[in-house]
Amino acid sequence: MMWGRKSKISLAKTAAVKAGVNAYIGRKLKKRNNRGLQQMRIGAAAKSLGTKYSKLLSELKKRNIELNRKMLSEIARQYPAVFAKLVKA
Repeated sequence: MMWGRKSKISLAKTAAVKAGVNAYIGRKLKKRNNRGLQQMRIGAAAKSLGTKYSKLLSELKKRNIELNRKMLSEIARQYPAVFAKLVKA
């Protein structure tokens, strides 16, 4: 039985191309989701210390503390005492 298809190889080629496209899209979505998670972590930690996410980032920028969002979220998650010192400094 051929199931009405001409070649299994051509189907495999199409599937490989589509898989590559979906993998590319997935990598972009992963970055987007991680950035949102980092922002939520920083925002929650900042809120517990009595400030807002946007105010915290603007204050850090004014004080020339150049930590990216990934590092800030890791500090907030793993070392809350250090994060508190960053906020109050």
